[in-house]
Amino acid sequence: MALLETPVCDFGKPAPDFDLLGVDGKRWTLAQCVGEKGLLVMFICQHCPYVRAIHERIIRDTRELKAFGINSVAIMSNDPSDYPDDSYENMQRIAKQFDYSFPYLFDETQEVAKAYGAVCTPDFFGYNADLKLQYRGRLDASRKETAPADTIRDLFEAMKQISATGNGPAEQKVSIGCSIKWRQN
Repeated sequence: MALLETPVCDFGKPAPDFDLLGVDGKRWTLAQCVGEKGLLVMFICQHCPYVRAIHERIIRDTRELKAFGINSVAIMSNDPSDYPDDSYENMQRIAKQFDYSFPYLFDETQEVAKAYGAVCTPDFFGYNADLKLQYRGRLDASRKETAPADTIRDLFEAMKQISATGNGPAEQKVSIGCSIKWRQN
């Protein structure tokens, strides 16, 4: 498991389109996911300890962001042949178990992760209403262990700011996590 940090936010970069299979059996596009004030795109998986440490917080924050006009979508781009925990069936199980309030999509070809420049799980991309990138950072100070309850909610606060102003914070702390498990060709 290679530990990686996300690159600095490329402000204004447009969100790449996608058409992916969701755990609900439907196909989802970028246009179907975006909210009135923006969209949070999350690259996550089931096996990564960095994702597991913040799983409950992802669910909390995505639910709360809806009140600010921000929708969310999660994408799983790992190659499940080497990581069976990240299979489509396990994606369905986890989404049902935790009652995901957002589409959870399978990037089987890994082309969407490549288009976004995703490097790790978790990797968060916060877009404004015009689908221009405004946030590329961490959820909070959690690592493999969940940070204390009173920790600053970096992602949530950034997305609230994007909802209100269309712009993300100038200062952003990078996300850290497990490398995306790329398919060996």
